[in-house]
Amino acid sequence: MNNNVVILGTQWGDEGKGKIVDFLTESFDCVVRYQGGHNAGHTLIVNKKKIILHLIPSGILYKDVLCILGNGVVISPVDLLQEINMLSDFNISINNRLFISGNCPLVLDYHVKMDIAREQFLKNDCIGTTKKGIGPAYEDKVARYGLKIYDLYNEKILKKKLKSIIQYYNFQLVHYYKTFPVDYHVVLKDLLEIKYIFQKKVQDIPNMLHRMYKNKKRIIFEGAQGALLDLDHGTFPYVTSSNTTIGGVLTGSGVHYKQINCILGVTKSYCTRVGSGPFPTELKNDIGDYLCNKGKEIGSTTGRKRRTGWLDLVLLSRTVMLNSITSLCLTKLDVLDDLPEVKICIAYKNIKTLEMIETSSKYFNLFNVKPVYKVFPGWKKSTRGIVRFSQLPVNAQNYILYIEEYLGKTEFIDIISTGPERSETIIVRNKLNLQNI
Repeated sequence: MNNNVVILGTQWGDEGKGKIVDFLTESFDCVVRYQGGHNAGHTLIVNKKKIILHLIPSGILYKDVLCILGNGVVISPVDLLQEINMLSDFNISINNRLFISGNCPLVLDYHVKMDIAREQFLKNDCIGTTKKGIGPAYEDKVARYGLKIYDLYNEKILKKKLKSIIQYYNFQLVHYYKTFPVDYHVVLKDLLEIKYIFQKKVQDIPNMLHRMYKNKKRIIFEGAQGALLDLDHGTFPYVTSSNTTIGGVLTGSGVHYKQINCILGVTKSYCTRVGSGPFPTELKNDIGDYLCNKGKEIGSTTGRKRRTGWLDLVLLSRTVMLNSITSLCLTKLDVLDDLPEVKICIAYKNIKTLEMIETSSKYFNLFNVKPVYKVFPGWKKSTRGIVRFSQLPVNAQNYILYIEEYLGKTEFIDIISTGPERSETIIVRNKLNLQNI
């Protein structure tokens, strides 16, 4: 068995997926990003050095591991080049290791300007995007006129398509949003100068992954954001512009569903959210501030403080169901160490069944729910760096075991992160046949 695994966020993103991918990669041959763009941010701490990746998969830190950007990823050439240069400063080479689908849509200057213009226009009703141009880039893809990487290698077609697209954007930017137009010649010049970064990296990714599977290579599929930000299943309209749930893996990479052996959900021991949107367990008090400060909850992409709250098992049970999650990883347990008591949301008042939970306002409005909590005594001991479940304080063990009990899944939480370093990880059960643990 290949033991190919999907790493999928179960909340609103920022669950610590980057650290988990980096930790697991030693036992794998390839890491694939399948959706999102540089609006994602995966922070890795290795030997006390911080590396923040936005586009390139987290497995890039291992020199023998291949990294792939599938067709579901929207790529800003400028930001990709900056990331490559940043890795070079750390003496990390991407040569013959980074491969990209020619079907990846491009994120360009007019997408960014449109994203900013809309957010400013909507003001208090804005979505709270990262203003990176991701949404408009996906819109172009759906509308079937956006530029893709393969367009860079036919200059005649590139010029024709780009001119038409910029005329379309400039009409809106100038006449509706009352802002400045984009210069066609500048965008074209930048594209022609930067297209070299894709040379020798563009591959037929579905075929490449199929060959790897036949050759028994082990693959990690790395998600960005989290399931509750999914365009179809998240807290719409306060969502991202791609499918962050399990279906995005298949459409965003070209892999077959039978080639996936494990779906590992990554869950923070509490909840955070960036941007606008409902957040039933949000804490606007000293405990919320504590979680933000102790957990260092500052967006690696936006630099914004994350909203914080207690773990919500009502929503977690839904994302487990939606994604057929087979195993769970619990992160940032150590952040809860100093609290005298810890709460978990186990229900919403007047809501009796999971089936009644709908993010559509027609059925159910998560803005208006009131959480029902189960209170646990804190453990008031440091869990930082503990690597065996049996060594955790009893109250921490009880907290974790209750999560499994609520979800109705025994032996479900298989990995627990007790700090940002690779070494600060508990492998409760080695279902993925990891090496050197």
